[in-house]
Amino acid sequence: MAHYLFTSESVTEGHPDKMCDQISDAVLDEILRQDPKAHVACEVTAAAGIINIMGEISTKAEINVEKTARDVINSIGYNSPESGFDGNTCKIRSFINTQSPDIAMGVNKSFEYRDGEEDKLNRTGAGDQGIMFGYACDETPELMPLPISLAHKLAKHLAKVRKNNTLPYLRPDGKTQVTVEYDENNKPVRIDTVLISTQHSEDADIDTIRADLKKYVIEPVIPKKLLDDNTKILVNPTGRFVIGGPAGDTGLTGRKIIVDTYGGYSRHGGGAFSGKDPTKVDRSAAYAARYAAKNIVAAKLASKCEIQLSYAIGVAKPVSVMIDTFGTGVVSDEILAKAVDTVFDLRPAAIIKNLELDKPIYRQLAAYGHMGREDLDVSWEKTDKTEELLSTIEKYR
Repeated sequence: MAHYLFTSESVTEGHPDKMCDQISDAVLDEILRQDPKAHVACEVTAAAGIINIMGEISTKAEINVEKTARDVINSIGYNSPESGFDGNTCKIRSFINTQSPDIAMGVNKSFEYRDGEEDKLNRTGAGDQGIMFGYACDETPELMPLPISLAHKLAKHLAKVRKNNTLPYLRPDGKTQVTVEYDENNKPVRIDTVLISTQHSEDADIDTIRADLKKYVIEPVIPKKLLDDNTKILVNPTGRFVIGGPAGDTGLTGRKIIVDTYGGYSRHGGGAFSGKDPTKVDRSAAYAARYAAKNIVAAKLASKCEIQLSYAIGVAKPVSVMIDTFGTGVVSDEILAKAVDTVFDLRPAAIIKNLELDKPIYRQLAAYGHMGREDLDVSWEKTDKTEELLSTIEKYR
């Protein structure tokens, strides 16, 4: 295969969709602090001056949903009319019901448990049917694809220089995008394009913005060895980005699922994460699949690995486990699938227990990606199963 380009994007915490994700997960965290077994599906919309909080929540917890939302909005930086949206004065409406008893019946007592398999970890059934993907590759230290890794780092650094007043004219909304050139061996060799679009104050000069972002954001983040004279740097290519956040576009929970995962480098099952408790396999099984794929690559059993899991609503065990190492595996994909099925317990209750998913850890994940987050010490980023994988594989050779 000849050289080719691959692009991934990220967004800052002030992007309207990401603001909604963070509110959804903040509500989830506040509930889990009081009730780790709560069933939560919380979605948020944002438009000019109005936040709608919706969903199905069954819990013993008592929380102030409005205060939780305002705290999130203000912490992002939307705390005055000048920022384009004000968490102190915006209207917040709540439309929350309890979870359907038809769904709860299968989640609380799985098909296997009702069929007499009384293993405690069989009790919880999957909260829905669906497919989930996990992925890892050896392009970066955290075993993530390089384009999304760099896009996230740019977005985080953009927020950092805004919040520490290095660039006080910046506002919360922003997007980043990185295009990487790969060689015929599928190895990244250079950065072709870096794109940043950032909200700014009315009086900021476009030439100053472009010079500052190159100096204070791009140069500290992008490795110099990947830049060359042909690398294109694009900063606010329209020339103006004053109106942003929910004043410039509507926001909705779950609309940045590719940003949340692998930047399009791997397949996606379609399910969003934010606002969902871990009995929802859209979330927990995606984390488990990442955990397994990362351990395979960390064990040097493949240089890239994608895992697909599928579930039936109310059934604990996955319907299928599929592995694709794209020809890079040291053993067959079939042997790896058997090893994963042996080493990793992929029933929802086991995933929740082993990855500690009943804790209030989610709001911190709702911006800058759920995968590769070694900075947050989340359980699915650990590589503690490599030795067990290697010894298990020997049994199947």
